[in-house]
Amino acid sequence: MNRWIDQRPTRTAGLSAKEEILARVRSALAVPRRDEITGAEDVPRDYQRADDRQELATAPGKVRDVLVQRLEDYTAIVHRTTAGQAPAVIAAALGAAGSVVVPAGLPGAWTQAVAAEVILDDGSATPRRLDAIDAVLTGCHTAIALTGTIVLRGDELGGRRAISLVPDHHVVVVRSEDVVLGVPKGIERMAADPTAAWTMISGPSATSDIELSRVEGVHGPRRLEVVLIEPDPPPQAPPSAPATTTAQERTP
Repeated sequence: MNRWIDQRPTRTAGLSAKEEILARVRSALAVPRRDEITGAEDVPRDYQRADDRQELATAPGKVRDVLVQRLEDYTAIVHRTTAGQAPAVIAAALGAAGSVVVPAGLPGAWTQAVAAEVILDDGSATPRRLDAIDAVLTGCHTAIALTGTIVLRGDELGGRRAISLVPDHHVVVVRSEDVVLGVPKGIERMAADPTAAWTMISGPSATSDIELSRVEGVHGPRRLEVVLIEPDPPPQAPPSAPATTTAQERTP
């Protein structure tokens, strides 16, 4: 355990200022730093963790609401839908795009209503070729609600990083089970594959010039649209028939 002793060296008569400064430096270097980590028990554990009560106790619907709010704050367009309506919503999000590149493992149902030319990425397309494609459609590994961050893994669902950076329009599909509240839970999910190539997206690409004028599309897609697939609403019970009152019951 680190034990800090806050003791300054006493001044010795006859020492020059230089000698005294050097003596103090030598004394300071000989004492362990106040914040030095000497063992696992010295690591502070008061930060928010993946099993934090807020993460576990917040209703999933509220977590998705927070995600939508953050994404819209970043000027991203969010479409909330269900699995059955997702193909039509994805097609609408792609709009008038004439071509769209998709990673190899993207579910086929997500593109069944897409009218644009669907290009399956095999890793051979160069940045120049990708720049000529109108849009990109990917899945999502994790969505962090509090920061509005979309996390893509470089796999068959998220695709290689180039396809999500070069086309000007990015449509990403987020499933409800992949939405978490905070960064610690998101990092915990990413830690399952620590060697993967990760891309973290918080809104469309944007930067500012020297006059603080906002410029979009410099480092990635200018347009980001998120299709959030939520659980189907519970079936509604049929309305009950109005109660009838017999003549005997009406008799006082």
